[in-house]
Amino acid sequence: MRTIGSVLICVLLLLRVGLVQSPPDALQPVATMKQLMLDVIYPASNDIILAVSRGGPNDEKEWAQVRRSAMTLAESANLLIMRNRNPSWIADARMLTEVGTAAYKAAESKDATALGAVTEQLDRSCTTCHQQFRPTVFPPR
Repeated sequence: MRTIGSVLICVLLLLRVGLVQSPPDALQPVATMKQLMLDVIYPASNDIILAVSRGGPNDEKEWAQVRRSAMTLAESANLLIMRNRNPSWIADARMLTEVGTAAYKAAESKDATALGAVTEQLDRSCTTCHQQFRPTVFPPR
């Protein structure tokens, strides 16, 4: 009887812990989609493209900026997915994760050639998503 009581108490405690924890979907976005795009994603992508188009990065400060921007892009995809669970949206957001990760690795190893190759992938990532989800702003080709 004592064993059953102990087990019952343990089960109740476990259930209580489970009830107190918030569900994983309890995350609440702070920024609007427009703010996220204009204030986070666009500047990060622009930093990478500008660094490459200017023949750089040329010093540690510029490489650090590209690393930060690349990580911002990669992690921003998670913020995008948080807002929309449409399978096409998720696939497009994951393209951003991939390009951000590739840019980060290139910047981490200070590989300007690899970083240059990433800019085309970055452009394709943005274009693919915008053609599908912002056709009035970015018409399909």
